[in-house]
Amino acid sequence: MTPPVYSDANFRAQFPQFADTTAFPEAMLQAYWTMATAYINPDGGPGWCKNPAQLQLAIDLMAAHLTASYVLINAGTPTVLVQGSTEGSVSVSLTPPPVKTAYGWWLATTPYGLQLRALLATVQNVGFYFGGLPERAGFRKVAGVF
Repeated sequence: MTPPVYSDANFRAQFPQFADTTAFPEAMLQAYWTMATAYINPDGGPGWCKNPAQLQLAIDLMAAHLTASYVLINAGTPTVLVQGSTEGSVSVSLTPPPVKTAYGWWLATTPYGLQLRALLATVQNVGFYFGGLPERAGFRKVAGVF
């Protein structure tokens, strides 16, 4: 399988938020796409080898997630939901998304990350499954019990 490559026209068509070439020059989007390959292996692997289009989409979604994240960070916008805040004695209550891992929480900070999370859930490699207990391979169970 040939590794996916960045296509500026395809990326901008998929994600219209980044269509403005002044705010998002091609070199910047390509840099985020290259950064995305640090998170998702562009050479694929056992889970991606059957559908290269899914691998291309995953890297594109990760690049869009990184770009959207840096736009929020550079604008000073928090990437969490603020549930409540007070001024006297400064108290802020944050609402984390309902996820179990920090990686899932980070992906939940942009819509592109949520799409990527859904894609990863459908193509994740679960490994080989042989099934059954080893003692059930024979006529009797362990210690000769039927």
